[in-house]
Amino acid sequence: MFKLPIAASILFFLASCGTVYVSPKVDARDGKVRVLPVNAETVLVANRAKYNPKQLPAVFFQNAGGAGSVRGAGAVPPTSQSEQQRPAAMTLRIPPNAAAGPYRIGVGDVLLLATKSGGSTVEELSGLLAAQNSRQGYTVQDDGAIAIPDVGRVNLDGLTLEEAEAQLFQSLVQSQIDPTFSLEIAEFNSKRVSLGGAVSNPTVAPITLTPLYLDEALAAAGGISTRDLEFASIRIYRDGTLYQIPLEEYLRRADLQKVRLVNGDSVFVDTEFELEKAQSYFQEQITLAQFRQQGRVQALAELNAEVNLRRSSLSEERSNFKDRVDFDAVDRDFVYLTGEVSKPGRFTMPFGRQASLADALYSDSGFSSETGNPSQIYVLRGSSDPAEFGAVTAWHLDARNAANMSLATRFKMQPNDIVFIAEQPITRWNRALKQVFPSVISLGNAVTN
Repeated sequence: MFKLPIAASILFFLASCGTVYVSPKVDARDGKVRVLPVNAETVLVANRAKYNPKQLPAVFFQNAGGAGSVRGAGAVPPTSQSEQQRPAAMTLRIPPNAAAGPYRIGVGDVLLLATKSGGSTVEELSGLLAAQNSRQGYTVQDDGAIAIPDVGRVNLDGLTLEEAEAQLFQSLVQSQIDPTFSLEIAEFNSKRVSLGGAVSNPTVAPITLTPLYLDEALAAAGGISTRDLEFASIRIYRDGTLYQIPLEEYLRRADLQKVRLVNGDSVFVDTEFELEKAQSYFQEQITLAQFRQQGRVQALAELNAEVNLRRSSLSEERSNFKDRVDFDAVDRDFVYLTGEVSKPGRFTMPFGRQASLADALYSDSGFSSETGNPSQIYVLRGSSDPAEFGAVTAWHLDARNAANMSLATRFKMQPNDIVFIAEQPITRWNRALKQVFPSVISLGNAVTN
């Protein structure tokens, strides 16, 4: 006889679940909240609000380079200008005979490698066209090697042409490439002789496969240009030793004209014949070159030190700013996330640019796909007009159609915006049951007892 009233009480209790669980929602009945749908037109209206994003400090846009106050070694001292006294006779001092030998490949030489190429019959008969189509130049680099595609680096420094061909043959065979080729030197850049003084065109003459003799080198410089044959001399600076050939002796003797020059020789035609003065000249030039080199090294060291100091200072300032950001000691702009989000909290707006609604929704604290209602996504924005204090515009995004999410990428957020996502209907019901069910069970047990 008591079962009917008890059942009626349970039904009445369940019917009152709506009052047991209260879920947040956007309510526009009080007149202070204006709900606008998010579409192409309203996005343009929402984005009219002016906002200047916070900027990173200038230290993040600076680099450690730039001109500095580099002192270096200072100004180069002037050369000596002492007057030279001519002796009664000039001394003949012939350089020793250079050892004859084949040309050895060096750094800077350009090697021309001609390989067999498959062409038409006409090309193969002509030969010349086929060779031109298969030639490739390679420069000997500072480590003494050339880089050949599909083969790699082959060291040829110090080798004769015959030895270089053998080395290339072995490398091609090891790389399983047809070793049919020919090798020649296209440009001679590793061995040179400098010519200056009383010549028409001071120049640097290369040493090629054929020996370079004194008369040929002088001819390459345009010949001797001096009228003082009696007191002129040809001076050769080799390996720290100065040799001298009087010009009259040179013109009279064929063996002096055929003095063989070697790599690194400096030939200077001087109208002053004093050997000590010429030797002092070369030594002075070497000293000045060393002084300039020392100045460049010192200037570079000072510049590197200054750049390192600047880099350390910039790194320290950037690190201090990052620490201030970590401790929330920097003025930042935030968007607040509430409702059915992964983690209610605030989304920090980035430096230097304006974030979009999509940035907030897809952040770590963004949309919860399990409980969030995609049709009830709101951006709540308070009015900036003091006359409308408390007025709120609720921009409503219906994301049941996933294509509408493209609007979220264009909807620009403002500081203190609130992103609210309502719950799913089934989520509201489940949460109500979780609160009611323990009470129902307790009531049932009480009735049973």
